[in-house]
Formats: sequence, structure tokens, C-alpha cells
Amino acid sequence: MANWSDPRQSAAPFRAGRADAANAEAYDAGLRSYMLSVYNYMTSGILLTGIVALAFAWGGASSPAAAVFTGGGILKYIIMFSPLAIVFAMSFGQNKMSTATLQGLFWGFAVLMGLSLSTIFLVYSGTSIAGAFFSTAAGFAALSLYGYTTKRDLSAFGTFLIIGVVGLFVAMIVNMFLQSGVLGLAISALGVLIFAGLTAYDTQRTKSLYYQVAGTDMVGKVVVMSALALYLDFINMFLFILRLFGSSRN
Repeated sequence: MANWSDPRQSAAPFRAGRADAANAEAYDAGLRSYMLSVYNYMTSGILLTGIVALAFAWGGASSPAAAVFTGGGILKYIIMFSPLAIVFAMSFGQNKMSTATLQGLFWGFAVLMGLSLSTIFLVYSGTSIAGAFFSTAAGFAALSLYGYTTKRDLSAFGTFLIIGVVGLFVAMIVNMFLQSGVLGLAISALGVLIFAGLTAYDTQRTKSLYYQVAGTDMVGKVVVMSALALYLDFINMFLFILRLFGSSRN
């Protein structure tokens, strides 16, 4: 027969509830810290890329960027393809690499992307670049917020978008030979839509990864790789918007 006057019988559920609430609060704090680290890495990488690009293109026709990309030579191709090589190295070697190695590769990637993207300052007006950047920033923030807060599972949607990226890449190669302005506009419009969707998908994926690595030594690696994915979403969306609406320097 229960002893209803025994305070221990009501105290145990109270302690359990309080412990659950404390655990949930600690988990939420950890998730916020984790997401903040991802966005800090991504934002710092984009800023580093922009600073390097602007510095390399400073001087216009007499800049180092103009000398490298219009003068030919193997250096141009090294700058163009080395960021892609780093992405593949990080993606396929992340399990064998230390967190410090991944961080170093991420910053090296951001610098090389800055050198590679310096050509936009030779082709497009400063107003166009600024407009495309702030449009991308606003769109990215809204889409990332949606990806973070939505209860809808975007996994299937993300798979479809990744296939779309492959198709987009093939279309871009084809158009290198066709030089079709109409196809170029269509590619740019699709590129904006695809990477806009990937922004929401990668944000949700970044959040869900925390559930898997929280409290392990994998958190640092996941932060860097998630920042890289969101960085690529932002940069690609920016470039496609610039191609759609940007005006030439001339």
C-alpha cells in the first residue's frame, strides 16, 4: 500500500524532470555553440577569399591577376584547379586527417579561391559585385534559417539537388564549346535555384550531424567540413547571381 505521506515518492520524479531539463538546456547550448562555430568558419573564409581576391586584382589591367590570367602559363591553371583538388582531398581524406590539418586546408582553400575569383574584379563593375554579394548574403541568411528551423526532412530534396549540380557541371562544359548566351543564362538561373536549395539542405544536415557527433572528438572535423559545404553554397550562388545580373566594367 502506498505511503502518500512519504515525500521521497514525489521528490524522485521532480529530480528526474529537473535533470532532463538541465540535460536539454546543456544540449541546446552545445548545438548553438556548434552552429556558431560553423558560421564563424564559413564567414571568415568568405571574408578571407574576398580580401585576397580584391588585393590580387588591385590595379586592374596592371594587377597581378591580370598578368597571371591573361598572360597564360601554367600558374593560371594551378590557381584555377588547386581549390578543387583541396576540396576532394578534404572530402575523401577527412577521416584520416586531424582537425588541425583540415583547418589548415580550409584556410589554404579560401586563399586559393580568392586568387581564382580575382578575375571578377577585372570583368564586372564594383557596383555589380557588391549588389550580387549583398543579395546572396540576404538570400543565404533566409534559406539557412529555413533549413535550421523547418521540421520537414530535406534529405530526398538534397539528393535531387546534388544530381542537379552534376547536370549543371556537364551543361557548363558543353557551353564552353557552344558559347550560347541563352544556354548560359539558363545555366546561371538554374545554378541560383540549385545552390539556394542546397543552402537549406546543408544547414539542416549540419544541424543533424551534431546529434551524431556531440560529445565526441569528431565535432571539430564536422565543424570544418560543414563550414566548407556552406561556403561553397554561398560562393556558387553569388557567382551565378553575378553572371545573371552583373554588368561589365567596360
